Amino acid sequence: LHMALMGVRDLSIITTPPMDRIAIRTRLVKSSDYVIREAVEREIRRGGQVFVVHNKVETIHAFGAYLKGILPGVRLAIAHGQLAEKQLEEVMLNFVHGEVDLLLTTTIIESGLDIPRANTIIINRADQFGLAQLYQLRGRVGRYKHQAYAYLLIPGTLAISPEARKRIYAIEEMNELGAGFQLAARDMAIRGVGDMLGHKQSGHISTIGFDLYCQLIEEAVKEIQGEKVESVIQPEIDLMVKGYIPRDYIENLNQRLEIYRRIQLITDLQECKSLNGEMLDRYGVVPEPVEKLMELLEIRILCQKLHISKAKLKGHQAYLTVEPGTPVAPAAIASLVDKRLKFLSEYQLSVTIDRKGWRQDIKTVKHTLKALLSSHRAE
Repeated sequence: LHMALMGVRDLSIITTPPMDRIAIRTRLVKSSDYVIREAVEREIRRGGQVFVVHNKVETIHAFGAYLKGILPGVRLAIAHGQLAEKQLEEVMLNFVHGEVDLLLTTTIIESGLDIPRANTIIINRADQFGLAQLYQLRGRVGRYKHQAYAYLLIPGTLAISPEARKRIYAIEEMNELGAGFQLAARDMAIRGVGDMLGHKQSGHISTIGFDLYCQLIEEAVKEIQGEKVESVIQPEIDLMVKGYIPRDYIENLNQRLEIYRRIQLITDLQECKSLNGEMLDRYGVVPEPVEKLMELLEIRILCQKLHISKAKLKGHQAYLTVEPGTPVAPAAIASLVDKRLKFLSEYQLSVTIDRKGWRQDIKTVKHTLKALLSSHRAE
């Protein structure tokens, strides 16, 4: 998968679901008697069956006794890998034939099951499962045309680790059909990837970060293929402006991630304007956070073209750190020096900002950067 993402191999994705398949509604909830009772009773009322996943064999019978206590009258069976083969087969056949309402089980149901009547799954202590496991378990329901539900039970958001929170939130958000690829990519970002050029399952990604790792791999592939690799400046921009895409503007998570991905890849001002027009056309009037994001994108592009590695606003001054390899000649910069633009050192400039609102601040910085770029082209 990672080799495909880096362009080493081709990648094709199947995102079209089977006919009549409906996306599974996934809910992250704090574990309680009420939540379990409501979920199970609603499914049974509509003639369905329920999976409850508890992945500890040593305590599964105690958990089963607890479920019987809060769900009187519900026909319950227990299945796990330590049962004798015939006993396990009998339990599963009873469930398939509808003689059992609730199957309390371990992750042995993770694959190979297709039971159309089972359309609710409750996963106890979902924070202790991997993202791929959660995705597979959730896929055990919703195999037919009925609306299916998946409940991820946790002891509370503050009681689980930050990594578990990321996994849980990812599986909860990506509940539309065909989201498997995006989920795999998110899992790779959370856990990291292995050493591509060796046999280890964990490389040096934690040291340099996922994005830089991908960039280095991409450059290495281009070098092997004989392509010229031009280093791209990744400027650090801190202009006291924060831009993002609000959920209520682009509600679909996949579409939001796709826009972010395109923003990351844009290197031309015209592409930036095209994307802005596309969002206006598809999603309506651009809100202020997105407007800020697009303005910062333009500044990032200008900084990359000018080889400016840092743009930082402090007080009434925006400080620009210019790399030695900048295409703009010192003489061209000197010709633009005025009351607003000043030389601080050989590779640092400052731009005076009036601080009359973020739009005016950004406009002033952009105007200066465009003037520098124009002076370079004029040469």
